[in-house]
Amino acid sequence: MQMKARGWYLLFLVLVIGVLMSMLSGCASRGGLTAKRADLVAKGLAQIGTPYVYGGTSPRQGFDCSGLTYYAHYQTGLRIPRTAAAQHRAARPVSRNRLQPGDMVFFKTGPDIYHVGLMIDRKHFVHASSARNEVRVDSLDSPYWSAHYIGAGTYLY
Repeated sequence: MQMKARGWYLLFLVLVIGVLMSMLSGCASRGGLTAKRADLVAKGLAQIGTPYVYGGTSPRQGFDCSGLTYYAHYQTGLRIPRTAAAQHRAARPVSRNRLQPGDMVFFKTGPDIYHVGLMIDRKHFVHASSARNEVRVDSLDSPYWSAHYIGAGTYLY
């Protein structure tokens, strides 16, 4: 990735983490963003710009979509299945209108091809995109992702 683009990603990351932390302060007693959710989102966002690598599960190696969600959960002390389809099957379902940061969103992009991302707010998710060959943020409301959306789930209780 070019240094200038990487700088923009890092600035975005710092801003998002700042917003998450401000949401977190004083919110636990009011049902707001928990520390675990904020940590999970921060772990995912920290990988923005990391190359897409099929089967990848680490920043050094690169990530595929489920490798990114697997890594972020692992880094926050949660063990989840490795593949997008298995993550979808095992997650506790969440309705689209109740999505929170840290929830996972699932897509079917081909007959036997599943994709997964990690929500960072109510409309955006971080994911390892093979289309752009890197970890990036996209909108759940974009025409492409809306058309391929098949559900959401969480491992956070």
